Amino acid sequence: MTATEQKIQLDFAAAAERLKSVVRHTPLQYNQNLSDRFGCNVWLKREDLQLVRSYKIRGAYNLMGHLLQRSPLGPKAELMKGVVCASAGNHAQGFAFSCRKMEVRGVVFMPVTTPRQKIKQTRMFGKEYVEVELVGDNYDACSAAAQAFAQQNGMTFIPPFDHARIIEGQGTVGLEIFAKLPDPDFVFLPVGGGGLASGVGTCLKNLRPQVKIIGVEPEGAPSMSEAIRTGQPVVLPEIDRFIDGAAVKRVGDLTFSICKDLLDDVVLAPEGQVCSVILKLYNEEAIVVEPAGALSIAALHQYADKIKGKNVVCVVSGSNNDIDRMPEIKERSLIFEGLKHYFLIRFAQRPGALKEFVNNVLGPTDDITRFEYIKKTKKESGPALVGIEVQRPADNEALKRKMWIYQIDFTEINRDDKLFGYLV
Repeated sequence: MTATEQKIQLDFAAAAERLKSVVRHTPLQYNQNLSDRFGCNVWLKREDLQLVRSYKIRGAYNLMGHLLQRSPLGPKAELMKGVVCASAGNHAQGFAFSCRKMEVRGVVFMPVTTPRQKIKQTRMFGKEYVEVELVGDNYDACSAAAQAFAQQNGMTFIPPFDHARIIEGQGTVGLEIFAKLPDPDFVFLPVGGGGLASGVGTCLKNLRPQVKIIGVEPEGAPSMSEAIRTGQPVVLPEIDRFIDGAAVKRVGDLTFSICKDLLDDVVLAPEGQVCSVILKLYNEEAIVVEPAGALSIAALHQYADKIKGKNVVCVVSGSNNDIDRMPEIKERSLIFEGLKHYFLIRFAQRPGALKEFVNNVLGPTDDITRFEYIKKTKKESGPALVGIEVQRPADNEALKRKMWIYQIDFTEINRDDKLFGYLV
């Protein structure tokens, strides 16, 4: 038993026993396309095929099952007054399923901004055992309200990641990986609050100490990276919430204490690159994943030289992706790949200026995908926002050269995050 296990008393075998009648042993699938692309053996641990379409059910059910077992007053006494959670999606659905399975009353606090699809799924899994409360504009405000509600009503709060039994439940993913592949060299895991990385990493390091555990965070929400850099969990002032399953402002105290010594590396994956992975998985493999589910695969490019000839596992953590997000996913992917560019163009105030731009500047395969004047009045005297899609990244340089040649007054806003955020 490791020092970490002794400190928080993790028992993955006991967790697996609690979960055996509820959780699916999801496939560990060899992926030929990724293996060929990176010159190694890549397996995907398909937690997107879990009952609630993510691994989160493991931790929620394990903690609630543990509370039921330990109660000195008999079954359900520990949870008699009910349970509460805060979540923007996956944890809520695992929690809701657990409430219905155990016939325990649950209250789910979700941000007001939560997509309706996720609210509907949570209610579907919980049925009559779960109420949904929409509170706050973000997870942090929602979580504070949920914990206050639990305390005021004598209910038990079920956290999304920062609890030993949650970590233990998520760690059963590691047991399943080892049962099918006892000699992994690298395991790539998405990192949000750190529960999955803490559990799977600890489990696999015990079974195969030489395995490299690589955590992968969204570039726009590097909470674990910052915690490791500063030596303690910190609250990030601002994050990009696009990869909502892994975008947290602050990692857990317990998960940080484990991950800082456990993880061999933490890498950041750009949101646009994650979107490209989502589209490739769909087009090449017919696999539908949510942004957090694609994080582990997105990091392979950064390790391309190190993983050659190795056995590599990527945990695909979930598939709760709202179809309404696909246009944004495609947009972010095109921008990351250098195939879509936005400009503020100040056209000369004379007849035919726009026509000359189309005829003289645009290449034969360039396509205007967005055009709008920025000013509400006297539009023609102000700049226009122009979105242009090109066939190859190099075509953008050719496009800009022509604008210089024809003395077009333009500003490229892809490179200006603040301006891009305001206008696009």
